[in-house]
Amino acid sequence: MRKSIISLILSGCLIAPAWADTIQLQDQVPDRYVVVKGDTLWGISGKFLKQPWRWPEIWQLNKQEIKNPHWIYPGDVIVLDRSGATPRLKLLRNEKMSANGEVKLSPQVRVSSLEQAIPSISPSAIDPFLKRPQIIDPETFAKAPRVAAAHESRVIFGMGDVVYAVNLSAKQGEIWQVFRDGKALLDPDTKEVIGNEVNYLGDVRVEATGDVATLRILNAKEEIMVGNRLVRAQEKIFINYSPRLPARAVAGKVVSTYGAVADAGPYTSVVINRGTEHGLEVGNVLFTYKQGVAVKKENDEPDRVTPPVKSSSLFVYRVFPKLSYGLLLDTSLPVNVGDEVKAEPNGGRK
Repeated sequence: MRKSIISLILSGCLIAPAWADTIQLQDQVPDRYVVVKGDTLWGISGKFLKQPWRWPEIWQLNKQEIKNPHWIYPGDVIVLDRSGATPRLKLLRNEKMSANGEVKLSPQVRVSSLEQAIPSISPSAIDPFLKRPQIIDPETFAKAPRVAAAHESRVIFGMGDVVYAVNLSAKQGEIWQVFRDGKALLDPDTKEVIGNEVNYLGDVRVEATGDVATLRILNAKEEIMVGNRLVRAQEKIFINYSPRLPARAVAGKVVSTYGAVADAGPYTSVVINRGTEHGLEVGNVLFTYKQGVAVKKENDEPDRVTPPVKSSSLFVYRVFPKLSYGLLLDTSLPVNVGDEVKAEPNGGRK
């Protein structure tokens, strides 16, 4: 449970004058917005700002608040205050609307669970990637416990079937996930294998432990076979980091799209060849770009190309040493494998 807090008014800070020409309000910006269940921080930000990822700047959150912004809940009212020289946002809690439309606040203690907090981005879009390790080091995957046998003569198994595993250190009743080896992910520049993208097949429960453990298949998304690897099921991760630029310049490329779609669009997950080794953290926002095209020459003109075109914002929600998962948001053009991804601490604000 979230710590109890006194819910009066959480006032946003004044926009610094230096930001006045860079942080842009929407053309039809509302005066206030009542937060509802299903909202996201990104979506709420987009109602006020033309650059939704810059939400932390207008509130001037400190580093810890940016990493844990569990302070917006359904029923809260976000107000745009235009009374001063510069606009500011205020967050009202425990409000009561009077007959003439005025908001009256009731100071009281409020206790809310983190599950009720408004998330940064839509959980449904990234939930499968949080509950399962979609990317595993090849050596680690090869050494993982494996499905090794079954009583039946069949080679394909499904929900309700009993199978046996070896090299499994587990307790009775534990839930494990079954995976099949997938494709190796190569860095497009160095050609180094930077990860192994595995395919989730289903869940099993440990019925009996031992040198040869007994498992029952609880569900099977795809066919389960002897040789498939086992990974302990993870607890659900609650992702609620606010969007922000990385602490240092990052430049990479898209190396994979979820479902191997040719043209990735909004709310599609992609893999990029940058991770913790390059300074990325959960919550970082990068931008994808389409390469420029050659300009037709006449006579002895030099070779020219058109400038790169920004195609999407990318919200990083899961980070590995050499690569990361990100969700495409505010997409204006299809995103493809090989497209550039980059951001600078004080840039990327177009």
